[in-house]
Amino acid sequence: MENYEAVIKELMEYVKHTVSSESETGIPVGISNRHIHLSQQDLDQLFGCGYELTAIKELSQPGQYACKEMAAICGPKGVIENIRILGPVRSQTQVEILAGDCFKLGVKTDPRLSGDLAGTPGITLVGPKGSVQLTGGVIIAKRHIHMLPCDALRFGVQDGAQVKIEIAGDRGGIFNQVSIRVTNESKLEFHLDTEEANALGVTSNSVIRIVA
Repeated sequence: MENYEAVIKELMEYVKHTVSSESETGIPVGISNRHIHLSQQDLDQLFGCGYELTAIKELSQPGQYACKEMAAICGPKGVIENIRILGPVRSQTQVEILAGDCFKLGVKTDPRLSGDLAGTPGITLVGPKGSVQLTGGVIIAKRHIHMLPCDALRFGVQDGAQVKIEIAGDRGGIFNQVSIRVTNESKLEFHLDTEEANALGVTSNSVIRIVA
């Protein structure tokens, strides 16, 4: 009986150590589809003067939420309807699309971090009360990892760094050029879009580790 209890104790210690190690090195995953961030001026133009966004779901990053409101995006070659708007409002409107959307819409853009909008193409937004012709603001979201300063210290990285990550699983692999974003309001999470997630079989349960 004593030997049995000793074996059980050793097994429990092993499991505890394994779970602890994975929680220290594993990074949660957030997968995003195409979406829109609006300025208040453009929100008013699309939905009416003084309109306020209606939150329906809190997102993982503090203060961010998905809204009931949606809009259409119209390019020279095509239209994509019912694009979700995310809140809160921003100082400048930003439209995040997938690489495949560029062909349907007839716009050419490249992977950018959120807020890096200089030199980006524009597009037309259409809402229930009006439309907005943007002169810029369309990007493909560049894959990145949000983290707190304490996380950056733990992983040995700094804001703006480019790292390599490994994704476990049957279709897993390596992603290069993953940007680190460190702020005091962040929650640790690796962000990528649905196209990249599907390519490597990434889900919200995937195990992500920084390897270089």
